[in-house]
Amino acid sequence: MAARTMNSTACLRLPAALMGDLREHLFRPDGDEHGAVIGASVIETGRGIRLLARRLFLAEDGIDYVPGERGHRMLTPCFVLRCVRACAQQGLAYLAVHNHPGSDRVAFSGDDMASHRRGYPALLDILDGSPAGALVFARNAAAGDIWLSPQHQIELDHAVVTGRTPHVLHPAPRKPRAADARYDRQARLFGDRGQQALGAQKIGIVGAGGIGSLVNEYLSRLGIGHLVVIDHDPIEATNISRVVGARASDCKPTWLPAKIARLLGWKPTPKVRIAERVAKEANPDIRFDAIEADIVDPHAADRLVDCDAIFLAADTMRARHVVNSICHRYLIPVWQAGTKVHLNDSTGDIADVFSVVRRLVPGESCLWCSGLIDRTRLAEEAASPQQRAAQTYIDEIPNPSVITLNAVAAAHAVDDYLFTTVGLTSPSARAEWIRHHPLSEYFAQLKTASEPGCPQCGGHLAAGPLEPLPVRERSQ
Repeated sequence: MAARTMNSTACLRLPAALMGDLREHLFRPDGDEHGAVIGASVIETGRGIRLLARRLFLAEDGIDYVPGERGHRMLTPCFVLRCVRACAQQGLAYLAVHNHPGSDRVAFSGDDMASHRRGYPALLDILDGSPAGALVFARNAAAGDIWLSPQHQIELDHAVVTGRTPHVLHPAPRKPRAADARYDRQARLFGDRGQQALGAQKIGIVGAGGIGSLVNEYLSRLGIGHLVVIDHDPIEATNISRVVGARASDCKPTWLPAKIARLLGWKPTPKVRIAERVAKEANPDIRFDAIEADIVDPHAADRLVDCDAIFLAADTMRARHVVNSICHRYLIPVWQAGTKVHLNDSTGDIADVFSVVRRLVPGESCLWCSGLIDRTRLAEEAASPQQRAAQTYIDEIPNPSVITLNAVAAAHAVDDYLFTTVGLTSPSARAEWIRHHPLSEYFAQLKTASEPGCPQCGGHLAAGPLEPLPVRERSQ
């Protein structure tokens, strides 16, 4: 494995189930120190190094974790060697773990740091390019010393537990700066700390149509720091009634023949450019990546893997498949939002209308396990135009769509994201998805699913770049 670039910051993401096992192991009634090792996949982007906790090795007291020769406790050489070899075989970083007493602050002792200097250069040789490091936890805090090479070490900035109610752990409490006056009214609800958290977020939006354009508008006005919006379609006249920020001038004038428009070099505005215009009008300071591509294009999917959350507003099976995979491989929560109008096949009358929001929690809720990815449609969408013609493939007639139905789904999705991100969601909050039926005026709560043995939410959990995403073949 090649040597890693010299990043200056690192963060750790842990699935809730793994963190639950680790917390139970470390924080026992005896109040003593206990040890473990985490094997983590590694992703490097412009935001720094992100470590994804994939494997947990618990050290047994008195056998694997014993009184130290220079410090209070230590992992035995045999246990360390067994774990580091397992990590090397799977391409994982090696992270030794122990706990200290206390709650909101934690730091390594001098003996801890001396042991790192003695042992980690040798571990880096075994890992052949993957980082080695150490983590120390208090009940509500985490610190890390990550070795990228014998000459370059970085501190862990924070750790995120990616559960239904996500939890962020820092080495010590951080005093937030006062919120910008533009966000005074919402900061009265979220607090300065919550507003600062929103400003640090990188959010992906897949689909910039009816629902995606609303999500883009909401997040921009809420003060999100960085948006990545992916859509390959240009605006059409039929989109104007429901795409936020779209103008008649973005579409081809109805009086202008298509042939003349092509001769003049006129092109309709891409939806992502409209979204960018809306976002920057709402927040001139926002960082915005407009990706004019399909989510199944590798370069587009790659732009999402270090996001803090993703909104899925494209209702194709391929988009569902790719984003569901990113959720579980990269430990990123996803909010899928959609609307549907069902017509009676025989009479053409309206049978049902609903808006739905489905939150995907890494390792806990999955579109595959919930039966929401249709294999037949997935195969049809993956076929080439020539293959579709040979199979007499007929595109579906566009479904009815109304901006108010989209607004219900978009608002519920963004509200759920907001309250979990700023820490206002109750730990007892129910995990069900929600569906609003305006014809009968009721909300349905739908059970989520994560089946044992599912390769997506189980086998590939926290695999990161070790497992390829289901995208188009990458060009050489």
